[in-house]
Amino acid sequence: MLLEVERLEASYGASQALFGVDLAVSEGEVVALMGRNGMGKTTTIRAVCNLTPPHGGAVRFAGEPLRGMAAHRVARLGIGLVPEGRRCFPNLTVAENLVAAARPGKWDFAAVTALFPRLAERRGQMANTLSGGEQQMLAIGRALMTNPRLLILDEATEGLAPVIRHDIWAAIRNLKQGGESILIVDKTLPELLPVADRCTVLENGRTVWTGRPAELGTDIQNRYLGV
Repeated sequence: MLLEVERLEASYGASQALFGVDLAVSEGEVVALMGRNGMGKTTTIRAVCNLTPPHGGAVRFAGEPLRGMAAHRVARLGIGLVPEGRRCFPNLTVAENLVAAARPGKWDFAAVTALFPRLAERRGQMANTLSGGEQQMLAIGRALMTNPRLLILDEATEGLAPVIRHDIWAAIRNLKQGGESILIVDKTLPELLPVADRCTVLENGRTVWTGRPAELGTDIQNRYLGV
């Protein structure tokens, strides 16, 4: 197992957000982390990356315990995070953003710009002059340039124009076909479920359901996803 999360607990100050999250991602697997707003999805991701240090449970990546490890060391182990809100370096060019944290591997400038040709067209442009969709492509490309063993996408298509959403979902499908391991948070089930191998659903900071997309019936969707 590549990523193992067991009974994870985390808080923001005195306010507990996670009460027992169980989650797993195997090599080459795409796992969808699902739930309504405020149920703990982003906090789970932050706790895995030690951006919000957990205070209970266990997180292991490729068998190595992550609890207590500095966030930059977690990243160096091979977890590439595309955070909600993109957070590109605004005063660096597209090319500079991509190489800022690059590590050797199959994902280099040529590979990333083949996945997102718009980035090649705008390689000399400052990130803060890009559209929201282009910044999202840049954020994904920057994470890929670290050549991660696990790519984590937190709301990668939220608030984007339909044509950009289409391009990003096409890229995610290409990543899946290429055997990338991905943990993905997104609310758009018609696009999300076809790329997912398994789904994990959170409710009030707890894992309440795990299974294959084909097993995610309307009863589960109505109860936990608000569909």
